[in-house]
Amino acid sequence: MNDFHLDVSPLKEPLAFIKLLEWLFSVCVFATCGTYKGATTVLVSCGEHVNRTVTADFAYPFRLNEVKFTSPDPTQCGDTWTDVYLVGNFSTAAQFFVTWAVLIFLYCSAALVLYLGYMHLYQNISAIPMLDYVFTLCAIFLWLVSTAAWAKALVDVKVSTGPDIVGEMSSCKLPGFSCLFASVSSMRSLNMSVVFGLVNIFLWGGNAWFVHKETSLHKPNGNSPNSGLYPPASGI
Repeated sequence: MNDFHLDVSPLKEPLAFIKLLEWLFSVCVFATCGTYKGATTVLVSCGEHVNRTVTADFAYPFRLNEVKFTSPDPTQCGDTWTDVYLVGNFSTAAQFFVTWAVLIFLYCSAALVLYLGYMHLYQNISAIPMLDYVFTLCAIFLWLVSTAAWAKALVDVKVSTGPDIVGEMSSCKLPGFSCLFASVSSMRSLNMSVVFGLVNIFLWGGNAWFVHKETSLHKPNGNSPNSGLYPPASGI
């Protein structure tokens, strides 16, 4: 009974097929968010140094308050340039989002092994589908929370690395300094990570019904009078 029996036919049914999609889109989440690297650049003019580029390189997990702009020149504009850091620490939301995606990837991997190799256990031990159902409900909630938190953090990351950063640079307010925002790396992959988070919410929400159908909450208890093994009681 405990032997592994590979059978890919469950992939033709929604239960396993949607689980495969959940596995795939969890990979998309941590691939688009967890590997991101970018930079924001500002053009600085001070004295004889005109339009020197200063750059701040940032990446996941977006601890921007630890990211410092480079100096306009080796002398730091005659020692008048002070170190400038980006604003904000968004690591909590980013790491929560990516870590949850990794955990989902591992869970879906284990679930697919169960569906494709041990479906006889899944069908015969009622506790397994019930645990699967409870986890699915928790996953819907946590995908919703983590995606919402990361979407809000991403908006703040864009603000902290965008044109408004010039107003936060104290050296740019000194006489003889001129600062102009130049560019920031594209955040298309980060936008896509939010989209993938939303897709995961809908996938897990849709799959909840198919997992529920495998539980004892949906299937009638074989020992109950109304299970079909016994006719319903007739009125007197």
